[in-house]
Amino acid sequence: MKIGVLALQGTFIEHIHSLKRLGAGAVEIRRTEELAGVNGIIIPGGESTTITHLMEYYGLVRPLKEMAQRGIPFLGTCAGMICMARNVGSPVNLQTLELMDIRVNRNAFGRQVSSFEQPLDIPALGARPFPGLFIRGPVIEDVGDGVEILARLENGTTVAARQGKLIATSFHPELMDDLRLHSYFLSLIR
Repeated sequence: MKIGVLALQGTFIEHIHSLKRLGAGAVEIRRTEELAGVNGIIIPGGESTTITHLMEYYGLVRPLKEMAQRGIPFLGTCAGMICMARNVGSPVNLQTLELMDIRVNRNAFGRQVSSFEQPLDIPALGARPFPGLFIRGPVIEDVGDGVEILARLENGTTVAARQGKLIATSFHPELMDDLRLHSYFLSLIR
């Protein structure tokens, strides 16, 4: 199994370390030819404007959309969630991949100093709460038909969703020692 981790900007190295700890192969993706033979794609946390512009610059937008249409699983964390959303809900010049039928609000938690960690109930990962680390993250404001909400904050705010083989989270599982979310993603490939 070979997972491609978009390595244009952000926490791609941390995702690669998590995948390797689970025994999965991981490759850094910066160019279209590096997509050959990958069984899944991860779009990491980072800066969504930078990531989307670099995806366009390196010609990755169309191939990534085609991969999702063919059923290749995708995981987008924080900025990756924004990159996968059909609607970013704010008047910004941001061309996303439009893979998931979700509307997100970028930087919904405020500035970097407002970062926090909160345990999350994610039934798909088991009974034990998952450590959600939120750093200037987006939230999901609305979901379309066929989108399953995976996690909410205590106040009801949606912070993780799944649509078929596409998973998006507001938080950063790649920065935590808990590998259950990455394992869940890999289970979509097996």
